[in-house]
Amino acid sequence: MSKTPEVPNKRAQSEPERWLADYGDAMYQYALARLRDQAKAEDAVQESLLAALSALDRFRGEAAERTWLFGILKHKILDQYRRDAREVPIGDEEEADALINQTFDSGGSWRVRPVAWQDPGRDLERDEFWAMFERCLDGLPQTLAATVRLVEIDELDSDETCKALGISATNLGVRLHRARLRLRECIERSWFLGNRTRRKRP
Repeated sequence: MSKTPEVPNKRAQSEPERWLADYGDAMYQYALARLRDQAKAEDAVQESLLAALSALDRFRGEAAERTWLFGILKHKILDQYRRDAREVPIGDEEEADALINQTFDSGGSWRVRPVAWQDPGRDLERDEFWAMFERCLDGLPQTLAATVRLVEIDELDSDETCKALGISATNLGVRLHRARLRLRECIERSWFLGNRTRRKRP
């Protein structure tokens, strides 16, 4: 009579091993979606698990284990945003300012009007649009992309975003303005003008 294989006991594993097995993939995908860099996402997950192990004696189970781990991960991602902000090349800021000057005149009026959306509801339902949007977002300087992700994706309010990034409300407004202009320029070039070119082909 054959012996039934023993089911591994999760508690026999170390906590980091168990966390990695249970939540590792989800934590990595969450970090990658925000940091857009495989190495940084892996580091954020590893740092989160180590931090969780250090704080394990203070975890009282008031929140679900998954929620607790993802809360730590969110803080590690914010730490990476702040590190990236300190390493921004000056050229990125100058490029953003140059685009503002090309877009508006000295009186603040449009030099070139934005392209009108023919059917925005339909576009927003298309997977191809969001794939293109992510490419445009990835093309932003790290500081601008991080700001957009916190405000538009994680839905942090202004005070929370400023605190997370260590910036003032004025700086936040400048970053969002620069980011939206660059996204608009990229979306027009990659989506609207690209679609028009494809429609004209025989």
